[in-house]
Amino acid sequence: MTQPLSTRQLGPFTVASIGLGCMNLSHAYGVPPSEEVANQILEKAFELGVTHFDSAALYGLGNNEILLSKQFLKRHRQQITLISKGGVGPAEGKRVIDSRPESLRRDIEGSLKRLQTDVIDLYYLHRWDKKVPIEDAIGTLGDFIKEGKVRAIGMSEISAQTLRKGHATHPISALQTEYSMWSRNPEIALLKTCRELGVSFVAFSPVARGFLSQTPLNISEFPEKDIRRAMPRFFAENFSKNLAFYDAMKKIAIQENCTLTQLALAWLLHQGSDITVIPGTARLDHLQENIAADHVRLSEATLERISQVLDNVPIFGNRYNEVSQAEVDTEKYPSK
Repeated sequence: MTQPLSTRQLGPFTVASIGLGCMNLSHAYGVPPSEEVANQILEKAFELGVTHFDSAALYGLGNNEILLSKQFLKRHRQQITLISKGGVGPAEGKRVIDSRPESLRRDIEGSLKRLQTDVIDLYYLHRWDKKVPIEDAIGTLGDFIKEGKVRAIGMSEISAQTLRKGHATHPISALQTEYSMWSRNPEIALLKTCRELGVSFVAFSPVARGFLSQTPLNISEFPEKDIRRAMPRFFAENFSKNLAFYDAMKKIAIQENCTLTQLALAWLLHQGSDITVIPGTARLDHLQENIAADHVRLSEATLERISQVLDNVPIFGNRYNEVSQAEVDTEKYPSK
């Protein structure tokens, strides 16, 4: 019998500590899996105890939400916490960041239609359009709660200061941003602010966009449309230097008798009981590997060894290029 996943609070919802980020099933890292395989992954995740599934209007320009609705949600809608996001396209078949109230309303109506549901459990502002006051954007999402379209709202890729402004407009249930062993920006101020305000924290890309996989990535094999091709940490001159960090962490994983992926996920879960992680995958074996990380227990001595690597082995390259970085609102991690 499979050991059940531990649970944590995600806003008002009790969910498994490890959710499923659904982006990989529709776009981002090259050619997505077939619809048949994608459905197998969704079903297997549910079977293994995953209870929160994270989608967005952007993923596959709407096709990810359609994928979820075709089979999976018809079977399991009432047993899961359904998550989606608005504020980033698909408008006119392309990616557009737009936080205007009328655009957010277009996005929520589109998501509800594609998901074939009356209500979305947790709905994020996916990106903040800085031309629009954050109070206007969050006020609109708050209206969706009053109208029964969503049950709770969240924010994604924003700074601690913007989180405070949003939360003052309407209570924010969850904050989602990139957090992993090699992207620790939330440690500057965001985690502390979330805890002060009672906002749940969700770590996306917790395996460093595949960098912390058990098998080292081969960047020369990235497909043409793989978004990592535009990320400086995966540029050849940086990637080769970052392998020192990979090797140091891999050595610790071997000592702990777990995979590097599991070490990365377990480390995040050890950073606080208010943190949930949403690794994505397009492979069933990786899904099972990810979920097994919930049962990896790290001693204080192991956490200290990890900290020594984090503090002494640098990461080369920014997580986004200049264009993408301008689209997010996060604190910059101080250089050492």
